[in-house]
Amino acid sequence: MIENRDALVTTPRHEVALDCLVAGIEAADPGRAVRERVTLDDGVLSVGGTGYDLDDYDEVVVLGGGKATASVATVLVALLGDRLTDGVIVTDDPAEIGGVSVLVGDHPIPGERGEAGARRVLDRAERADDDTLVLAALTGGGSALLPAPAGDLSLDDLQGVTDELLSAGATIDEINALRKHCSAIKGGRLAAAAAPATVVGLLVSDVVGDDPSVIASGPVTPDETTYADALAVLDRYGIDAPAVRTRLDAGTRGERPETPGPDDAAFDRVRTHRLADARTAIDAARDAARDAGYEPLVLSSRVRGEARQTALTHAAVAEEIVASGDPIEPPAVVLSGGETTVTVTGDGSGGPNQEFAFAAAIEQAGEALLAETVVAAVDTDGIDGASDVAGAIVDADTVEDPGEAAAALDDNDAGGYLSEREALIETGPTGTNVNDLRVLVLR
Repeated sequence: MIENRDALVTTPRHEVALDCLVAGIEAADPGRAVRERVTLDDGVLSVGGTGYDLDDYDEVVVLGGGKATASVATVLVALLGDRLTDGVIVTDDPAEIGGVSVLVGDHPIPGERGEAGARRVLDRAERADDDTLVLAALTGGGSALLPAPAGDLSLDDLQGVTDELLSAGATIDEINALRKHCSAIKGGRLAAAAAPATVVGLLVSDVVGDDPSVIASGPVTPDETTYADALAVLDRYGIDAPAVRTRLDAGTRGERPETPGPDDAAFDRVRTHRLADARTAIDAARDAARDAGYEPLVLSSRVRGEARQTALTHAAVAEEIVASGDPIEPPAVVLSGGETTVTVTGDGSGGPNQEFAFAAAIEQAGEALLAETVVAAVDTDGIDGASDVAGAIVDADTVEDPGEAAAALDDNDAGGYLSEREALIETGPTGTNVNDLRVLVLR
């Protein structure tokens, strides 16, 4: 899975860190999650303990989008066989899947291919009726891969506001609140299009807290955010986006219908199931650490905030363990998940996990308590931010000149600096996405 592993393993601690990352990513594999949670026995499809008798339906359709959707659909097709009618999914990691149309979209900035794919997903949903069972495979990345601009908005409008929010360090909840009010498919609108069909949401979460209405911007989930909430996001980050503001302003005046909420009849026959999330990856990484003879400590699966600031907090915890043996005795592995952000003010390259690792490496330089600590951080989808690497692995020797490194960090150039030191982790697309996974190995 880690393509440049041999170059990265310079000590046993580096090996443990990478083993923990691989264990976490493999555990969050969506195909594995589907096989564990979805079964077919005597014509009854069971998902998380809920049964659906396929004889009750004229059609069984797979719809959805996201980075891991192809893996989900592949297992569903193998499981259902000729019980499957057809399907349409949009992903950035396509595969040949018999019986399902696999369309390619763009991530993290939505593109024309994704818009065309989202329209096809919507069209197929609208042809469903009360004798249709829709299996909605929705995973991380679905928000960008299923754009479908609403009303008079253009794809350029969505691209521009998405790019500005990402650069401003907006959280995924904030970005998705806006996306849901600018889309014809998000915020429960896919469920509304499919009604009165029976809809089973199969979710792989890449959001902190695992709120189903935030995963892929909640296409089949009731939405409790409002046009006013979306407008507040633009105001909070000082983003103009005139066309988007015009739509949101009209919505706040009641001139446009709100996204369907919890009491909407569109959800009478909808049920969602979370198949995998950040905790899935962390638990597997914890087991790998324990198997290697280290005492694991899970800080949280919900870490968020600026990447460089969360790195300092993690470093402080590591220092305390080494200095006092509190809350656990070394040798230890500290783990966390969630999603950090980067407020971009410089011209460098990188992503949140690279910036986390870089900030940690700067903190390690000259700090005796962290002299034998290895820090690794990846985005589990294999793509950190808009880069082509998963993340980075660092130690006390990564930074020789803290002043030079600090200047690079100020320029948001974690990617450039760590690339020169061969500290970047390369996996390629992993086929899953349960957000960030961070590992600190302490002797």
